[in-house]
Amino acid sequence: MRICIQPVGEVDREVLEFLKEQLGKLFGECEILEPIDVSADAYDPLRGQFNSTVILRKLPTTCDVTLGVTEVDLYADNLNFIFGEAELFGKRAIISLKRLRQEFYGLPEDKRLLKVRALKEAVHEIGHVLGLKHCKGKCVMRFSNSIVEVDMKNWWFCENCLKKLRKFNFLF
Repeated sequence: MRICIQPVGEVDREVLEFLKEQLGKLFGECEILEPIDVSADAYDPLRGQFNSTVILRKLPTTCDVTLGVTEVDLYADNLNFIFGEAELFGKRAIISLKRLRQEFYGLPEDKRLLKVRALKEAVHEIGHVLGLKHCKGKCVMRFSNSIVEVDMKNWWFCENCLKKLRKFNFLF
């Protein structure tokens, strides 16, 4: 499987390289594309956030999976914020590093923790692209409504989710 990481706006290069390395190990080929600008029409000035769906639809579809990575704060539908969004059985997903950073919560920077959180959210959104819905266990596919919930879940699929992926012919 070929995963392309699409930086959207200026994104921390160290995190992008970490994701490239880890996603490559987990899913196969992985590369980082040239950055694209954050779409101005995705910005909602009343919320001070960007609509993830607008950005998601502008990501390229030339790879098996294109994972957008951005530093801007995202929202979708009626949710206050989201860590990411994906097309179920599609080709595109996006994650935001904004709320994965300790600094967002008034805490000192922790690059190691940021990388782990980014990996969890990347694998979660790629799972949706591969056809998985949310899971109830500590699986990476568990829905996260807060950073505490991101930290509590695992970074990989549970056995039940792996069985589904095998049924969809994604062999792990």
